[in-house]
Amino acid sequence: MELPSALRQAVDRLLERTPLAELQRASGVLSGRYRAELRDGRLHLDGALAVKAYLATRLPATYAAVRASFESVADGMPDFSPASLLDVGAGPGTALWAATDCWPALSAAVLVEASAAARGAGETLGGDMPKISARWVAGDATRGLPDVAPADLVTLCYVLDELDMAQRAALVERLWALTAGVLVIVEPGTPAGWQRILGARDRLIAAGAHLVAPCPHENPCPLAPPDWCHFSRRVARSRLHRLAKGGDVPWEDEKFVYVAAARQAVQPPRARVIAPPRGGKGVVTVKLCKADGTAAERRLSKRDGEDFRIARRLDWGDAVRQDLAGDS
Repeated sequence: MELPSALRQAVDRLLERTPLAELQRASGVLSGRYRAELRDGRLHLDGALAVKAYLATRLPATYAAVRASFESVADGMPDFSPASLLDVGAGPGTALWAATDCWPALSAAVLVEASAAARGAGETLGGDMPKISARWVAGDATRGLPDVAPADLVTLCYVLDELDMAQRAALVERLWALTAGVLVIVEPGTPAGWQRILGARDRLIAAGAHLVAPCPHENPCPLAPPDWCHFSRRVARSRLHRLAKGGDVPWEDEKFVYVAAARQAVQPPRARVIAPPRGGKGVVTVKLCKADGTAAERRLSKRDGEDFRIARRLDWGDAVRQDLAGDS
């Protein structure tokens, strides 16, 4: 996946006069904070250079994860066409760009972000989005939300890791109260990120929400450590991205986990592919989380006919709309 061309060009303009050495140092600090999931009272994006490091190294991967999560919502709710967005912990507007790419009818957005530098960058980048009325609001998710109105689409992306358990629960409940249509929460695809998503999932189900994705059921998650639910999206790296991160290959794989919940009931898929399918000569094995609340592998061969042909086309994260043959 690549960034939309308008966003990529806007990022390039913002970064063009930043010395590479400064960008590399700031990128290293930022990556270390994300990996350690630090909660030391400081914002990850605490200044202009940190925001530029995010734009160079984290924006493409975060965009890809959020956009993929939105794709699953659009697949499960084809009639959902949000006109308004509320994004909390918005950074420089990553979710806004992903939402407008997924739902072109989106016309208004409120973006809540604590970092003045991130808000400034977001407003600059958003200058290339003339069809969107975007309002940036100073607000820290760790201290409670400012007074904002409900929205059709509410998002919280890569924010729960900055909060303690009590703060997470209160924020999820508050965001659900502000959700007129769909709430999407995205976290890093680590075991700890999965646990945070499970906590949010439990809160949403208890509040009467209907799960849209990725879960095809509202039963307890069938996975147990050391296994965990997560997904992956391959991200194209620009030359600057590679230089800032000291990478050689022109791509990276972003692991993420998410939950999407709706006000209205939806028709769940029969299953979701929760691991990379494994192929062999005339066989394919897919790991599925199923609508009955269980998880199992299905091994299909050519003798399974159309089911085999369907399974061969499945990818990690896909919804499965029909029962598949095969041995568990």
